[in-house]
Amino acid sequence: MKKTVLALAAAMTMGAAVLPQAVAADDIMRVQSQGTSVAETMDRLQEAVTGAGATVFARVDHAGGAKSVGMEIAASELLIFGNPKLGTPAMQDNPLAGLYLPLKVLVYADADGKVWLAYEAPTRRWMISTGLTTMRAILPRCAAPWAS
Repeated sequence: MKKTVLALAAAMTMGAAVLPQAVAADDIMRVQSQGTSVAETMDRLQEAVTGAGATVFARVDHAGGAKSVGMEIAASELLIFGNPKLGTPAMQDNPLAGLYLPLKVLVYADADGKVWLAYEAPTRRWMISTGLTTMRAILPRCAAPWAS
C-alpha cells in the first residue's frame, strides 16, 4: 500500500503540479496535471504505479466507451491499481475492505480543457470502516503522502 500511495504521489509531483491546497469536494481530491493530455498524464501515472511494484488491474477509457455507442464525452480515463500483498490482509480482516480496494484514480479533461487527477481521499474513506484493524495499521504510513 505504501509503495502504491508513494507512486501516486510521485506521479502527481512529476507529472502534475500539486495545488497549494488540493481542490476537494467531500472526499474527492483533485490535482491539476501539467501534462498536455489525459493520455499523457495517465501514461505517467501508470508508469509510476507499476514502477513502485503495484499491479494495474484495469485502465478504463470512458471517452472511448462513449464513442463506441455513438456518444461523446471529454477525455476521461480511470486507473484501477493496488498491491494484493498489502490489500489481502485488509480483506482477511474484513471482507468489506473490498469496497475500498483496489485504489482508483480518474484522469479527465474539464470543460476548459484542463487535465485533472481525481481520487477519493483514503484517510476519510478508510476511517468509515472503523472495524478494519489492518487498514488502521496501514493508514498512518500512507496518510502523509496523500495530504500534500
